[in-house]
Amino acid sequence: MGEEKLILLDTDVIIEVLDKKSDTGNTLMRRIIESGEECCTSSVNMHEVLYGIGKFSKDSHMILQITTPGYNKNYSELSAALGLSAEKKGRSVPRMDTIVASVAINNGCSLYTLDDHFEVFTDNGLKLFS
Repeated sequence: MGEEKLILLDTDVIIEVLDKKSDTGNTLMRRIIESGEECCTSSVNMHEVLYGIGKFSKDSHMILQITTPGYNKNYSELSAALGLSAEKKGRSVPRMDTIVASVAINNGCSLYTLDDHFEVFTDNGLKLFS
């Protein structure tokens, strides 16, 4: 039996997919479906999406159905190392995004994002969904 593949959805992808008027969101969703892979998101991304949904008084039921892997001190250690590595390369990456990258790496997920700054972590084992 083959290894199950998992896509970790970044906040920007989730927002586009939830926007029923977004052609980009429709394209992103089609790619997810065509991949045949399961999806998850990090607790950081879940927080960001729920915060945005709350600001616009939208229903959060659908987003709460997405699997959210846990986060522990090993993830914190990797997240800090990713941030320091990016800084040594002269790249500034938001701390929350280093956490997202560490969750993806630790869970063997491919990260589906529209942000190109995550590319700095591919040398550290981050796989990007393309």
